[in-house]
Amino acid sequence: MPRVLRGSCLCGGARYAVEDAFDYAMNCHCGQCRRTTGSAFKPMGGIPVGKVRLETGEASILRFGKGDISDLHCATCGSLLWSVLREGAWAHVAYGTLIDPPSLAPQEHIFAADRAPWYEIRDGLPQWAGHSGMSARLD
Repeated sequence: MPRVLRGSCLCGGARYAVEDAFDYAMNCHCGQCRRTTGSAFKPMGGIPVGKVRLETGEASILRFGKGDISDLHCATCGSLLWSVLREGAWAHVAYGTLIDPPSLAPQEHIFAADRAPWYEIRDGLPQWAGHSGMSARLD
């Protein structure tokens, strides 16, 4: 049975648990991830949505999006906890909100062609113009 990781928003009003069983981990440089995190990129781990659960703060969750694609934020402090996508079946957990370290570190950069012009990727991980494996490699 996988280890369970704890996560939290900045104010602590929303806490969650997620299995340490991420299928993939990456840094996303798309404009949406940059805007929702306020950072150069969003480090995240992908996992089936049923393996992440909100433990406290359901009343303070703001779901931004439509249908089966949404971002879950704490409505009090604004922290992005995870995104739901791929027809509502997958969660992209924002690694910055994890209290416990995940076993899988980011393995690549996606949407690197859209990176913030003031940020240079220097870590040696593979860089993809769009989604990994579905776009041109940039490095």
